[in-house]
Amino acid sequence: MVSDVKKSAEQKMQKSLTALEADFGKVRSGRPHTGLLDHITVDYYGTPTPIKQLANVTLADARTIGVVPWDKKMSSAIEKAIRDSDMGLNPMTAGEMVRVPMPPLTEERRKDLTKIVKSEAETARIAIRNARRDANNQLKELLKDKLIAEDDDRRAQDDIQKLTDQYIAQVDQLLQTKEAELMAI
Repeated sequence: MVSDVKKSAEQKMQKSLTALEADFGKVRSGRPHTGLLDHITVDYYGTPTPIKQLANVTLADARTIGVVPWDKKMSSAIEKAIRDSDMGLNPMTAGEMVRVPMPPLTEERRKDLTKIVKSEAETARIAIRNARRDANNQLKELLKDKLIAEDDDRRAQDDIQKLTDQYIAQVDQLLQTKEAELMAI
């Protein structure tokens, strides 16, 4: 029973960390990567469809993402979807390929992105602490129902606290890495 509570808490904490990594992947730094376009959807015959399901997304060079649609008629729709996204990108169609040049970030924009990243990290920390709280509540219920002893409860709470500290340290490490990446010129 105690091990199930610990395992459940660890899984929730791991999901929070994975979600944070995905959120950090969406925040654009100066360098392009294909994951930047993952959340953009295109109207594909009436159905909103992610770009990666409609085209081959590659890095054309150090500052450009190349999008080659499998259905050649979709080039203009993909270009429009990227332009209309909230990322401030200006794609151009060159033959069959949609080229998405990544403009260099200004210092002000870098600071704004750093604030966004910090708030996402805080959201992940809160989710991890909530997983700890839920696990501790489950342990209290088990103790109240006399399914575990007080010593087991105390040991399990210590273990869950260590897990929490470990995952929060990982969040802090990810945040530090992302901030350094954003502030690098």
